[in-house]
Amino acid sequence: MAEKTVTFKDTIDDSLPTPLYHQLYVLIREKIFSGVYANAVLIPTEKELEKMFDVSRITVKRALDELAKEGLVSRQRGRGTTVTFTNPVSHSSGNMAGLIEDMQNIAKETTVTILEFDYIKAPPQAVDALKLEPAAIVQKAIRVRHKDDTPFSYVITYLPEEIGRSFKYEELEAQPILALIERSGIAISRARQTITATLADSVTGSTLRVNIGSPLIKVTRIVYDTTDKPVEYITIYYRPDLYQLNLDLSRMKGLQSNFWTAIP
Repeated sequence: MAEKTVTFKDTIDDSLPTPLYHQLYVLIREKIFSGVYANAVLIPTEKELEKMFDVSRITVKRALDELAKEGLVSRQRGRGTTVTFTNPVSHSSGNMAGLIEDMQNIAKETTVTILEFDYIKAPPQAVDALKLEPAAIVQKAIRVRHKDDTPFSYVITYLPEEIGRSFKYEELEAQPILALIERSGIAISRARQTITATLADSVTGSTLRVNIGSPLIKVTRIVYDTTDKPVEYITIYYRPDLYQLNLDLSRMKGLQSNFWTAIP
């Protein structure tokens, strides 16, 4: 099958303070992230980009080098520049049954590396989230999930000690933590989740292979059993170029018809 080549209709502005190479880099990157330029697509050659945007070869080369550095494209002499970005892992934010299923699907698509696994005195945020005594012991685990050898999430979990002791280090490498919690006999009922944006620090940045100050998706979740007792406190940092959250909505009826509600 012949390779597909894409063309650009967007423009860059030399009157802006932003360097031209960065404008071109952002333009191409956004087209890749949005799916306009899919995996395995050939983008125009350096010479074609020079002509399209009336910029120098150095400007084009620097923009493409930045994209290649991020793993978004592959540059090969005599063959051109090919998009190597794949669609983000997708999670549908719905009820607990859907959450567990989604986490299991993500586990199938990714590999996990455990950076830390220990039993410690619960830090204040875990004491508060899990409703523990101040001197309580918790299992703390820090994991990194990879897709195609590229890290996309940095995960910190705290579990009450009695739940954590129900499985071993090796099992956490192979199974989603929610599945291990349920295996211990706990019936999970609901979760309270907060989704926000944050910036990569020296730890998350180096682990996720992004620059310090790069945007990340931060998800904080407290999971409850059927007696409404908290059983897990988890914080996840996602690379937004590799992960997305989806929510199904339905139109509300009656007097509230101008609003949307989540589909359970």
